[in-house]
Amino acid sequence: MARHEPVFVPRQMQAAAAAHYIGVSPSKLRTLDIRRKKDGGNFLYDRADLDAYCDSLPYEGEISEAAKKCDEIFGRGSD
Repeated sequence: MARHEPVFVPRQMQAAAAAHYIGVSPSKLRTLDIRRKKDGGNFLYDRADLDAYCDSLPYEGEISEAAKKCDEIFGRGSD
């Protein structure tokens, strides 16, 4: 029987690892509104910020909070 080692996900990740973690390409990651930290010459993404970004995405068929606010501003309700 094979022994499985626990999966280790670092707290801070460079772009390639961060992109892999959330399932996008590094070029797509750079276009997303996710904060980065700087450590010397390295730009790092915090796992908590990546998780928060993913948690904020609507599920298929749901209306995002931003869209709901926009509807409220323009008087478009769920009548």
